[in-house]
Amino acid sequence: MFGAQTPGGGMYPGFGQAGPTPISPEVQQWFQAVDKDHSGQINWEELQSALINGQGEHFSPQACKLMIGMFDTDKSGTIGVTEFQLLYNYINQWLAVFKNYDRNQSGSIEEEELGLAFQQMGFRFSPEFIKFLIARSDLKDHKLMSVDQFIVACVQIQRLTEQFRQRDKEMKGVISLPFEEFLSIAINCTT
Repeated sequence: MFGAQTPGGGMYPGFGQAGPTPISPEVQQWFQAVDKDHSGQINWEELQSALINGQGEHFSPQACKLMIGMFDTDKSGTIGVTEFQLLYNYINQWLAVFKNYDRNQSGSIEEEELGLAFQQMGFRFSPEFIKFLIARSDLKDHKLMSVDQFIVACVQIQRLTEQFRQRDKEMKGVISLPFEEFLSIAINCTT
């Protein structure tokens, strides 16, 4: 969940957004605590200051930028309280999945656990692809993935999956793209 500095202590199969709902008092309280400059908007730096991973470190800038980008509909680099509530809900969904597979509560998961987590979300990735995801996120020993790295992987996979599904009209699991379109999709989905 969020770090100790704050009060109160269509993504992929099984994870979707509901329609607009009233802002919960808990979310409103978190939002006000995270909005350090009291602008009514949260940028990635403010979000980063509130999020702590299992190793006691702040989430990476990449993770925070990707999370803000998911809900930043006007491309201002910030989100308001309504978008924050959506982000809050997503973070808690990802954390629930992550914690379910971080059985030793180390703040990181291994290959097998990551594969099971993605299976729970409806993906059937090969062991080679899971190894690739971990190697890409864990620059030290290529064996573990922290919660913020997990969220980065989930956001990128969600964005790429959405783009793929839009182009897979016949739902065959195969698409053809011009190279520049592929690059545009990949760059937009991973930044």
